[in-house]
Amino acid sequence: MKKFLDDIHGRYASEKKAILTLCNNGAGYSVADFSHELETSIPKVTRIVNELIHDGYLTEMGKQESATGRKPSLYGLNPTAGYFVGVDVCPNYFSLAVTDFPGRVIHFTDEIPYTLTNTEESVQGLCNAMLEHLADSGIEQSKIRSFGVNLTGRVNRITGYSYSYFISEEKPIRQVMENCLGKPVSVENDSRAMAYGEYMSGIGPQEEGTFLFLNLGWGLGMGMILDGKLFSGKSGFSGEIGHFPLLNNNQYCRCGKIGCLETGASGSALHRLMLEKLREGRPSLLSDQYKAGKDLSLEDILDAIRKEDVAAIECIETIGGTLGRAVAGLINLFNPDMVVIGGRLSQTEHYLMPPLRSAVNKYSLNLVNNDTVIKVSKLGKEAGAIGASLLSKARLLNSMA
Repeated sequence: MKKFLDDIHGRYASEKKAILTLCNNGAGYSVADFSHELETSIPKVTRIVNELIHDGYLTEMGKQESATGRKPSLYGLNPTAGYFVGVDVCPNYFSLAVTDFPGRVIHFTDEIPYTLTNTEESVQGLCNAMLEHLADSGIEQSKIRSFGVNLTGRVNRITGYSYSYFISEEKPIRQVMENCLGKPVSVENDSRAMAYGEYMSGIGPQEEGTFLFLNLGWGLGMGMILDGKLFSGKSGFSGEIGHFPLLNNNQYCRCGKIGCLETGASGSALHRLMLEKLREGRPSLLSDQYKAGKDLSLEDILDAIRKEDVAAIECIETIGGTLGRAVAGLINLFNPDMVVIGGRLSQTEHYLMPPLRSAVNKYSLNLVNNDTVIKVSKLGKEAGAIGASLLSKARLLNSMA
């Protein structure tokens, strides 16, 4: 691991990082291309490229097409130079993705059972579960360069503290993980990591722009890519769209306030609306389960929607209309290239999206929303872990702000 950091942070460090970052899009570049992009002489770039090849980070990808003369060699990232692990921590499980050096996903596993609590022992247990899973997957752990870990709620990725899983003032959760894993760890809010994963490997725009990702799970969060950069805010707490005071519904939010957007557009809101219909005696596939006094999970309601339960569909349509009004406000405010709806509730897109789009058309400025594309996440449940993995690499190379 130290050799990797020495290679990147030693002589020509900034130029090496720039070349590796440039190659992150998977394309091949010639020495002349690198020279032009870095505004550096060809002899100097040649030395840097040769060092990166010698150290195993670049590899020759073939020859560049040329009408006349000698065809120059093209260089790109070496897939076997190292691996990056992303972990998306959910209430009762975690998902894990491994990407190779160019950023391709080579391994993904969903819903590995584990319940994280805000104790040092629980964090160490999570790290041990991650390492055990990696050992079973056959990934060579000596070639893992860094880990990225997503956590819900407020996360300051600079200081390494999570305020949902707060251990102590003296010891941020990142430090505990690095001590246990023996590798650099990047901690991030789950919605921001999902936004980055979708932007880099999903359906993000092909050029730098403004990209908003709404994570519609039990709560509601947002990740923002502004002018091609992931935006975190001063303290790392940006994107709390779920706690925007938009609604006059007299519903208490888990944050203690009344009328937060999350109380009308989230998995918890869907759960509440469904229970209200069942109390009213509305017929539903879930009626027997409710009358028997059994708990209804969010997954039960999503399954009822998949089975075309009318009462459940009405609830998700209500969620879509409420969320659409908020999206209209975001479009008016940011004039984004793209808005992506992700998270667990995005799987109901056939019922969620029509009322959402209708509300956007009703409440946004036509001149503004004509420039915005609204889509459903392509990566789905993989977005968080993939985003965490890609972020861990970007931050190890210091290639983004």
